[in-house]
Amino acid sequence: MKIADIEVITLRVPPIDQACEWGEDAFIVKVVTDNGFIGIGESDTSPIVAKAVIEAPNSNLYCSGLKSLLIGENPLEIQKLWDKMYWSSNYLGRRGAGIHAMSAIDIALWDIASQFYQVPIYMLLGGKYREKIRAYGTFIPADTPEENKKIARQLKDKGFTSLKFGGGILGDDAQTDYEIIKAVREELGNDFELQIDLASKWRTYSHAAHMVKKVEPFQLNWIEEPVLADDMRGYRKLANLSGAKLAGGESLTTRFEFDDFIKQAQPDIIQPDITRCGGISEMRIINDIAEMNGIKLVPHGFSTGILLAATVQFLAATKDGDLMEYSQSTSPLFTKLVKNLIPIENGYVKVPDVIGLGVELDETIIEMYRI
Repeated sequence: MKIADIEVITLRVPPIDQACEWGEDAFIVKVVTDNGFIGIGESDTSPIVAKAVIEAPNSNLYCSGLKSLLIGENPLEIQKLWDKMYWSSNYLGRRGAGIHAMSAIDIALWDIASQFYQVPIYMLLGGKYREKIRAYGTFIPADTPEENKKIARQLKDKGFTSLKFGGGILGDDAQTDYEIIKAVREELGNDFELQIDLASKWRTYSHAAHMVKKVEPFQLNWIEEPVLADDMRGYRKLANLSGAKLAGGESLTTRFEFDDFIKQAQPDIIQPDITRCGGISEMRIINDIAEMNGIKLVPHGFSTGILLAATVQFLAATKDGDLMEYSQSTSPLFTKLVKNLIPIENGYVKVPDVIGLGVELDETIIEMYRI
C-alpha cells in the first residue's frame, strides 16, 4: 500500500477580507492510498499557510513541501513518515505552521492504519482506559455580564459540570473582566467548576499578577494563557502566586517546546492541541513528558468534529486522559461539517467504538465554505 495523493481542503465562513473568529475557518487533509483507503486529518491553523506547507515544491534537502515527501510511501509507517517530514522540512517547518500541517497528515495516517487493521485507533494506541470522558464546555464570552450569565445557565442546564470562557472581549479591560467573571460565577454557584482563558491578553506578568489576585474570590479551577507561553519566567512566578491552577501551551508544538515549557514555566496543566502539536504521534510523547514531571495534560480543542474525534481516541487510550474540551462554537464548521459529530451527554462524551476517526464529512458544507 502506498500514498497516492494528499488533497488539501481550506474552508472559511466569512469572506476572505473580513474578520474571522475561532471556529470560522478550517484546514483539512485527505490522504489517499493506491488501494482506496482515505485518511482524514485537520489542523486548527491558518488554512492558506498550511496549504502552502503541504503543496510547496522542493527547494533543497531541508526545504521540502510535505506532499512531495510522502507520495509513494507506505502510510502504515507512521513514525518513520513523521521523522521524514520533520527532518526534510527543517527550514520551513520544525515549529508553527510546519508542524500544524504535519499534525493534520499524522492524524490522517492513524485514520488509515485503523481502517487497514480494522481496530479502533485507541486499540492501536494501547487500549481503552475509559468508556466516557468528562467534557468541559468552552464559549466565547458576550459583551455584557448579563448575556454571559444567560449563556452559562443554558450550558449548565445542558448537563455540563465544567465550563470555560475566553476570547472575545476577555482580557481587553480589567474591570470588564472582573464583572464578567463575577457574573458567571454568581450564576453557576460556588461549587461549579469554572475556568477562564485569556488568550495571553493580560500580556505582562505585572498586570496578570494583579488580575490573578483580583479574581481570586471567584475560585477559578484554572487560569489559562494569562501571558504568552514565551514568557516562561512570568508563568513560573504566576504559578507560585495563584490559588487557581495555571494552564497553557495550546500554541506550542512538539516535545521540544513542551519539555522546555514544563520545566521552565512550571504550569499545573499543559494543553497541547492534537491538530497543532504534531498529531497523535507527538501528543503521545508530550503526554509521557507531562507524566514524568507530574503535570496534568488536558488537550486544547476548539475547531471541527475531526479534531474532536481524534482527541477522544487519544484520551481513551491515555491513562490520565479523563478531561477534554468541548467547543460551544455556533460556526457551521463545528456544528455541521461532520455529520455524525460526537455528542455530549450529561457532561460526558462517550468513546465511540469506531474504525478510524469515524467522521462523515458533509460535502455540501465543504463546497459552501471552500476558499
